[in-house]
Amino acid sequence: MSDMAASAVPLAGGYGGQTFAVSAGGEDAVIKLYVKDPERAAVDAALLQLVRGLLPVPRVLDLKRDGTFDDPPYLLTERLPGVNLQEFLQSATDDQRRTVGSQLGELLACLSGMPFLRTGMFRDSDLVIEPFDLGDLSEYSAGQVLGFDARQQDGFADVVAAAEDVLAGGVDRVCLVHGDFNPKNLLVDPATARITGLIDWEFAHAGSPYTDLGNLFRFCTDPVLAGATLDGLGRGGLDLGEPLVDLGRAADLWALLELAGRAAEHEVAAAAKRLVTRMADTGTLAGGRPDLSAVR
Repeated sequence: MSDMAASAVPLAGGYGGQTFAVSAGGEDAVIKLYVKDPERAAVDAALLQLVRGLLPVPRVLDLKRDGTFDDPPYLLTERLPGVNLQEFLQSATDDQRRTVGSQLGELLACLSGMPFLRTGMFRDSDLVIEPFDLGDLSEYSAGQVLGFDARQQDGFADVVAAAEDVLAGGVDRVCLVHGDFNPKNLLVDPATARITGLIDWEFAHAGSPYTDLGNLFRFCTDPVLAGATLDGLGRGGLDLGEPLVDLGRAADLWALLELAGRAAEHEVAAAAKRLVTRMADTGTLAGGRPDLSAVR
């Protein structure tokens, strides 16, 4: 560990500042320290083993399950090739975005096809599930303090009612959810536009097959990428129902509200607060976002 620490370079991703590029055994590697949630190291290692060969995830090189604040548990994995997808999309052509989007849909279909019996967070290396205690969407949203005036409160009540109606028409099953499925946690080969990695599994849980789609589309304004993603998801052979965009946005509301409640912490949370406010102002799930299925 001391040799690795000497060469550690902080990596972007997450907001804990606990992921570093290192050299281990003569190969490039990534080490993630688990200071805030020590038990999660074993969970993440188990998840990577579970999906390896099905999804583009790194090999686990080493795992330290126990530790202290000064010497925390860690997970050491290979460093996958490629560049951050968020960076790649800034200059990608339409054809490249279609290629990437198709693969995103395939990854979402793969995740949605990995079933679990109940929703909740994984709590140990056996992936035992601890059920959520969030209540339904109406109960959860009522407990959030977002500074809405009376008109906005009424508008957001309409959003919640629309979300509940949409989800009632979707499939009622539980699957593996990455929990942070967006371009900052995906790697791509810039020469081929092939996805090379799905990383940062710290929020993975058992949940709705629409949650990751909603996360991906939360701030998406690119109908080319979105249309290709929906087509790729459709080719997965899963009956997920329609309208998929609205189902994703509805399933994303729990996470979106939690993030919006931390608007002062960082820009992504502030963007979530702005989106939630637009939803309250308009009384719609879209909240001014574009029709992402327009080019399908």
